Amino acid sequence: MRGPRRFGVAGPSSSSAPEPDDPSPWLGRCLRSQEEVELMAGIGTAYGAVQDAVGAAARGEAYLDSPGWSAVVAAAARPAQVLVSNDHLALSKLHDAGYRWPLGDEPAASGTDGRHGAS
Repeated sequence: MRGPRRFGVAGPSSSSAPEPDDPSPWLGRCLRSQEEVELMAGIGTAYGAVQDAVGAAARGEAYLDSPGWSAVVAAAARPAQVLVSNDHLALSKLHDAGYRWPLGDEPAASGTDGRHGAS
């Protein structure tokens, strides 16, 4: 059995970071859905296979040169799309609810009276 893997990123609490192939502790903190959790676990699994092959103490070049690195990149493609899409949806909902950034800024008068795309 292999030991825990660390990517150098602190977990939800400083006392115990979750393992990369089990990102479920991040649900509700920085992952919005079970789909995101599962996709991130896929990255952890792919990365873990490379780490097992090259060794945890290997330099970055060894990871990038590993035959398994393309699987890590492929595993990261879908989560990137899902995370951006989910973040965009959440920001859109906040905007539609009247929230503006920076907080406290009033929306600019556009002459559309809140009707985007109306002609």
